[in-house]
Amino acid sequence: MRLYSYINIMITGFSNTYIVANEKLNEAIIIDPGKITPRIIEKLESKNFKIQGILITHNHETHVQGLRTLNKIYSTNIYAADYEIAETKTVVLNGDGKMRLAGMTITYYSLPGHSADSMIYKIGNMIFTGDAIFAGTLGTTNSSYSKHVLKSNIEAKIFSQTDTTILLPSHGPPTTVKAEKFFNLELS
Repeated sequence: MRLYSYINIMITGFSNTYIVANEKLNEAIIIDPGKITPRIIEKLESKNFKIQGILITHNHETHVQGLRTLNKIYSTNIYAADYEIAETKTVVLNGDGKMRLAGMTITYYSLPGHSADSMIYKIGNMIFTGDAIFAGTLGTTNSSYSKHVLKSNIEAKIFSQTDTTILLPSHGPPTTVKAEKFFNLELS
């Protein structure tokens, strides 16, 4: 398994797009295509990756804007908790579960708080956290109740992982479960 990470600069800010590839099978998945740049397309095409799926952490523009471009080039399923992301191409995920794409086992967890449709995805020792948690802070919420729900979900579904689990947020640098347990002031 190989991880490729891209920072996308947009009018509304920036976001991270990830490609997780199984180079033995020449297959890959894309996580949160906020913006699809020529650099991302070049990587997919130069490695001859067949896209096996697109994982969406939640339906906000900085996470889904690149779907328009990807849908023009590739034909693949989109996995998300919100049907409205891509209509008929969306495989709606409910609750927690597992699936297999590109020869990799992907565990998905519903993690509402930042948004009602927030999902996180675990592949190997990495969790793609969307906007649930960032290095040193939490994702935004619209009420104290939502913040409580977000914190509870992080405790149950992220902090239950091993301390060495790498957290890859949709904005900002990577972190680890251990670092967030010790240094994330919003969770203490």
